Amino acid sequence: MVARSDKTTDPRLQEELLQARRGTAFFARKLNELSDAELDRASLLPGWTRRHVIAHIGYNARAISRLVKWAATGVENPMYTSKEIRDHEIDFGATLTPIALRNLFDHAAIHLNVEWRDLPSDAWHHKVKTIQGRLVPAEETIWMRTREVWVHAVDLDNGASFKDIPAPVLNRLLQDITGAWASRGTDKDLIGRVNDYPELSFGDKEARTPVQISGSLADLACWATGRGTAGVTASQSGKIFAVTPVAPTWI
Repeated sequence: MVARSDKTTDPRLQEELLQARRGTAFFARKLNELSDAELDRASLLPGWTRRHVIAHIGYNARAISRLVKWAATGVENPMYTSKEIRDHEIDFGATLTPIALRNLFDHAAIHLNVEWRDLPSDAWHHKVKTIQGRLVPAEETIWMRTREVWVHAVDLDNGASFKDIPAPVLNRLLQDITGAWASRGTDKDLIGRVNDYPELSFGDKEARTPVQISGSLADLACWATGRGTAGVTASQSGKIFAVTPVAPTWI
């Protein structure tokens, strides 16, 4: 039997799908390295165990699948009916037995992959609505999933780090976050320099004496998502800070 392939032939979408699938495989590997007992331990996210992270990733795949189905059929199918329902779903998922929790992740990821695979080329441009109420083309669902699986694989606190995330994903993630800061004005008097990618920078370009944040792409992405300051330095007018300030709120 010949394996079925994606209906889209757009090279850009195919590359983005590849990054999402690789991120899913990476999350699966870090999850499968954990014993059932280890699922009860804390994640890197305050108030969440590893169970909460796994449940979130599983239900997130289901939610994004609903958006892809919306794009395919034209019938509105929201991610969640409310944020409260989403939060309740995650809390409930965290109580599942280990095998049920693992199956949730596996089956939801497979379902989403099938929905992407079977989405006709023209439907990738159909508009759907995120939980924040933004109308976006269905192709945006790929990135929505990509950042979830890669970042939350780190949150499992099982040896993964931002250095494991591909540079194109880190680049887009950092642009997303710093773009949100710029739109809110929360990057005032802040300038960021990416040491290993000198062409990349962000922040308040009009500041006279900005706080300059510098580090590798991986370390700056980690810092920008609020997951630590290791490898990141801060200075102002040539004076290096003893403690790197935390990043502005992302979400």
